[in-house]
Amino acid sequence: MKSIAIRNAILCVCAWAFIPVVSRFGQTDLNNHQFLFWSSLFSFLALFLVSWKSGRLNELKTYRARDWVSASALGFLGAYLYFLLLYQGYAEGKGMEVLVIQYTWPIMIAALAPVILKETLGTRNLVAISLGFAAVFTVLTRGHYTEFSVARPDLMGWVGLGALCFALFCVFSKKIHLEPLTLTMVYFAVATIASFISMMATDGFAMPTTPQSWFIVIATGFFVNGLSDALWFWTLRQAPASFLAPFTFMTPIVSTGYMLIFFNEPFEWAYTGALILIVAAGLVNTLDFSVLRERALRQRIKRQDQTLPTAKDAFESTIASSDS
Repeated sequence: MKSIAIRNAILCVCAWAFIPVVSRFGQTDLNNHQFLFWSSLFSFLALFLVSWKSGRLNELKTYRARDWVSASALGFLGAYLYFLLLYQGYAEGKGMEVLVIQYTWPIMIAALAPVILKETLGTRNLVAISLGFAAVFTVLTRGHYTEFSVARPDLMGWVGLGALCFALFCVFSKKIHLEPLTLTMVYFAVATIASFISMMATDGFAMPTTPQSWFIVIATGFFVNGLSDALWFWTLRQAPASFLAPFTFMTPIVSTGYMLIFFNEPFEWAYTGALILIVAAGLVNTLDFSVLRERALRQRIKRQDQTLPTAKDAFESTIASSDS
């Protein structure tokens, strides 16, 4: 069962890692509001079909008024604002800079959780926050720590705000206990409505103009954000979240590979250092090392028990030696 969970987790990571690529290519004839509207619409349709096919649409009938308010607010934060600012970043900025700032959200969770959820700010949180700030500083200076050389500091600020929105989304999500598949469908419904309003308020309604643009929009909605989320929720039922969480931090590494293949951007070694710091910060904040130590201790005791002779073996050995 764990092998299936690992395979599914890797498939999800490979899908999510395409966000920088589809963000860049999907906005050749659309702005970030328009691209978000179409991709969110197809994500909603994908999750609606999965929810309907699995019989989970009835879960919506159990929602109370405050559940709808909470779900709508979270959808606005995590499915609308986060992606709106992220898409803008990838459309206008350098992919690697945006990627590192994007993945500061786990570090922001480490900083926000003690304030909002009253969780204890432990050594692990402080280490994760320090590593995260070191990663951001490395990107902003490109490894020359006495120089501030980011190309678009205003744009990186917007991407950082998007990461903060997603961190708040994750923190407040701990307070809502609803069926995850239909809840995510509601999130994308909110994003579809909100992006339609902002689209009409900015440059107006627009559709993809080429078959390639339609393909990217549909692929983003159905696979990168839609069905991959459904697969992730199904996988969480097959394996513990603590086992699967570290796989999510492969996403920026895979994204880097995609960007090197699809984008003709100069690669700087400072980005590699920043990426390592970000992944390390996420792992430090996610992994429960006390559980890992306990698990290792249990395995060691089990191995020792297997090598020690049983009472029966000792008795038979004694009889054999006395007979001889």
